[in-house]
Order: sequence, then structure tokens, then C-alpha cells
Amino acid sequence: MSKRALISVSDKEGIVEFAKKIQELGWEIISTGGTKAVLEQEEIPNIAIDEVTGFPEMMDGRVKTLHPLIHGALLGRRDLDSHMKSMAEHHISPIDLVVVNLYPFKETLLAGGSQAEMIEKIDIGGPSMLRSAAKNHAAVTVVCDPMDYEKVEKELSADGETSLELRQQLAAKVFRHTASYDALIAQYLTEEFPVEDTKPEKLTLTYDLKQGMRYGENPQQSADFYESGLPTTYSIAQSHQLHGKELSYNNVRDADAALQIARDFDEPTVVALKHMNPCGIGTAKNIEQAWDYAYEADPVSIFGGIIVLNREVTEETAQKMSKIFLEIIIAPSYSKEALEILSKKKNIRLLTVDFSKKEQSEKEALVTGVLGGLLVQNQDVIVENPKEWTVATKVQPTDRQMEAMKFAWKAVKFVKSNGIIVTNDHQTLGVGPGQTNRVGSVKIALEATADKDALLQENAVLGSDAFFPFADNIDEIAKAGIKAIVQPGGSVRDQEVIEACDKYGIAMVFTGLRHFRH
Repeated sequence: MSKRALISVSDKEGIVEFAKKIQELGWEIISTGGTKAVLEQEEIPNIAIDEVTGFPEMMDGRVKTLHPLIHGALLGRRDLDSHMKSMAEHHISPIDLVVVNLYPFKETLLAGGSQAEMIEKIDIGGPSMLRSAAKNHAAVTVVCDPMDYEKVEKELSADGETSLELRQQLAAKVFRHTASYDALIAQYLTEEFPVEDTKPEKLTLTYDLKQGMRYGENPQQSADFYESGLPTTYSIAQSHQLHGKELSYNNVRDADAALQIARDFDEPTVVALKHMNPCGIGTAKNIEQAWDYAYEADPVSIFGGIIVLNREVTEETAQKMSKIFLEIIIAPSYSKEALEILSKKKNIRLLTVDFSKKEQSEKEALVTGVLGGLLVQNQDVIVENPKEWTVATKVQPTDRQMEAMKFAWKAVKFVKSNGIIVTNDHQTLGVGPGQTNRVGSVKIALEATADKDALLQENAVLGSDAFFPFADNIDEIAKAGIKAIVQPGGSVRDQEVIEACDKYGIAMVFTGLRHFRH
């Protein structure tokens, strides 16, 4: 008796060639609906599923394979006499090969399918057959990915059957596949049918391997890059690399941080970033001038940095960038001349990202791994209205200082806590990130300012991501000559800080919101 294969696929890629091969090897093929039509068109002999079950496909294909004559043929253990006796008594012929892939739920969702369309793309029979076959992998070969056709063909051609090792690997792949498929459905239905003020009792996330990496943060750590099951267009995962070697683990993290900063600016802006912190942000009327501001903000730290430009890279800007070593440049596009100039640098990576989709990227939750669990939060993308800020001091900020404060407040949100930033209205001047006390961050930001005279200008301001706990911070700021501060407020010592500002003639604005970034 010839062995039987059941083929029922939504993705028809490679299925004709695979079916022809196994048919030539003497396998009998059972098929369903659209798959049967494709095989018949190629004159590949096959049996309709309803000929096996004696029951017609019905309900628009919702019911066709959910039958004991199918699942018994998949689940029956060949090494147990009781199972084989039951199969014989009920006229169940074993199925030894299952080739199934599922309704295109993800593809339909990405294409904007309606709720009714999405419900119909929830596959029931397909996952059931895959799971039955995978459970019985001791005897059944199960294939859910066209990429595996070749290795199955190779073993069948050589030995007439597949090895247990291959069947085990394919079974594990099936359960990864169905788990991911169900995770997307669960995510979609949870969003479609939310329960007010109730968190889902289970969090099911799914990711697809984007690329393997040589190592993680350090050479002794292994790492891989996975992309969200439902891709985010404005992301490093969906970027297109035009030049250079593969990104490293640290490259990906830095590039992601730089993209998040650039997302907050609409005017021509250049962001320079090192080790998850901005070292230069410049805005201007054109991208070349914005580059000049970002570079001049910290010409030392920018060396080996990650650069994001939110406008096309021009020839003039490329000429300037090509003069220093940069790890990565990300932009919406490059002029022909700019790409030619920058591509001459062997070690630089050049990428493009679709900036038109940046607002959609704000909806994605942020997931952080901890030992034994995950932390999940929405992104810090609240829209603030500076008109609602309050001036806490007797001294009122000037219009130029207010514009600088708006810039500083956008920028400090992306500085690791405790975060301090010194800016004017178009350029960062000094950054003080990640210290265990705020006065330390203040000192670093002030000392990092290359042009100390810039601190004395009217539009030089200082921003703090959280409140000042002590007035000693103000003492340091006053020594440097800064005349305006923007901070959240909310400390029990706010009054002491306000009095210190009044003493030094410094204007201070409270925003009412903090922006910790751990």
C-alpha cells in the first residue's frame, strides 16, 4: 500500500514541484479546495478530502478536515497494536506526510482587512492538522514552511522516508508556527474587543527572526534580532540598508534610540547619538545647517556616532559628514550624489526609513526584559502644551528663552536619567546623562559645553528630566551663567529651588511632567 500525503496550502509557492516529486516517489496525495485545483491544473493525480471522509466540504470551507478519518490517520500511533486495531476497525488509512500552511491572517491584517474578513482568516482546520501531525512526529512528517520542501524531498528520495531527527525539528517548528499564528489572532481580538479598565491576564507576543548577530553587547554574549510579528514601518527593523556591513546588537539599540529622538522633530533636524544618549541635536531651515548645529554641539563625541536626518541627505551635507568617522547614517533618502560620496567609505552603514509613518510607530508598546518577566508600558509620547507651563520665579523668561525651553524639553526626554541638557533654541550645547545624583549631571552638561560663551547668551537654557531635589543644582547653574531653566517641578523642596533662582535672577518654568528614561 502506497503511503499517503495530505496537502492543503494557502501559500502555493513550490507546492507543484514538491507534489510532483512525491507523486513520482509513489505517494498518494489527498488535497483540499484551492490546492486540489492547482494540482489538477498541473495534471498531478490527487484525491479530494471529501472522498476520504465521505463528508462534503461545507460552510464556505469552514468544515472540511475536522473529521476522525483525518485526525485518526494523523494521530494513530504505529507502534501500538491498540491504535492500529482501532484504525483498521474504523477503516482509517494512515497519513504519513502533512503539508499545510495557514490562512493569511497576518497578510490580511496588514492589508487593512475588515473585522469580518479577519474573522474568516482565522484558520481552524489547518492548525488542527498541523498539531495532530506534529504530536505524532514519531511516525508523521509535517511541513508548514515551503522552505523545508527541499530537505524533505532529499530524505524521501534517498531513503524512502524521513529521519526521526528531521521529523522532530519540523514538529517543533509547527508548534512555534501555530503559537505565533494564535498570538497574532489574540492580539487582534484583544484590541478589537477590549474590556474597559482590565488588563489582559495573558500577554502573548510573537516575533520573527530578522537576523542573527555575531554577538551581543559584548563578544561573550550571544544575540539575535527579532522583528515584531506585525512590523512597525518607522523602525530600524523595517529600515533598508543601502551600504555597509550588517548592524551589530549595539548598532540596533543606538539606531532605535536615535530614531525615537528624530521622531519628535518636524523641522529639518539632525540627531547625533552615542551609547543611547544624544550628543548633538540641531534644527534649522535646511538639513545642511541642521548638520552643522548637531556637529558643533559636540565635535568630539560625534566621532563614531549614529546620525539620523529627517530630510533627504544632500550632496553638501554628505560632503561634510564624509570628513569624519560615523557608524551609521539613517535618513528618508539620499540624493544620487550624496549616496555616491558616502558609499566610498567602506565602514559606514547607510540606511533609509519611511518617515511618513513615524506617527504610527508611537502606538507600539515598549517591552523590557527583566529576569523572570517583562515590563510593558506605552511610549512617552504625550503631547504637551507649553501654554500650560507655569513660571515659578519672579523673573519671567523672554520669548527667545521660551523657544529654547521648548527645544530643550523635547531633547532632554531622550537623555538617560538623571538627565540634564543645555541648549539654545536650535542646538544642544551640553548633555549630562545617567548620573546617580542630579548635581553630577548638571556639572557634566555644563562642562561638556564646548563653547562656554554660549552659556552666557540670552537663549541658553537648561532642561532637567525630573525635579531638582536641592538648591545646590541652582548654584552650579548660576556659576555657568545660565539664565533660564525648564523642569517638571514637584519636589518637596521646590520653594528652596525657586528662591535660589530668584536670588540669581534665573527664570524657571515648571512643566508638570517628568520624563525619566532608565
